[in-house]
Amino acid sequence: MGVSGSGKSTVAGLLAEKLGWDSIEGDDLHPDENVAKMAAGIPLDDDDRAPWLDTVSSWIIEHAMQGVPGVVTCSALKRRYRDVLREHDVVFVYLQGASDLLGERMAARPGHFMPTSLLDSQLATLEPPAADERHVVVDATRTPEEEADDVIRLLGLTPVA
Repeated sequence: MGVSGSGKSTVAGLLAEKLGWDSIEGDDLHPDENVAKMAAGIPLDDDDRAPWLDTVSSWIIEHAMQGVPGVVTCSALKRRYRDVLREHDVVFVYLQGASDLLGERMAARPGHFMPTSLLDSQLATLEPPAADERHVVVDATRTPEEEADDVIRLLGLTPVA
């Protein structure tokens, strides 16, 4: 979880590979209307996010019911969004970074629908996980490999290779 540019997709991909887990990019689950809105520089509101969060939650529940571990990327900026996803032993990995770094990363992503202009609205919306939420905080200023290794260490997970 985290704002755009924090490295969610890259770190999630590394985690899925290292752990042998299923993974899905939460952005791929957005309805076309949400993608168009963001691409136009318009921030999503809670009504826009609700069906998307339900879809992400369904992916989590399906995997949990089958006993298949997984990694899913999702901004999960507000606690109430995380509450929708907080099922079946979900642990949130909060990739935390400074706005200038996040902006640089966003600007360097060619062809991504999320414009850099929406970073400030995401940072304003962000409610970092509270002490009573199952989560770990990872410093997003390091290499994705270091960050993925940190997650594995912090959560006591075992890589497959």
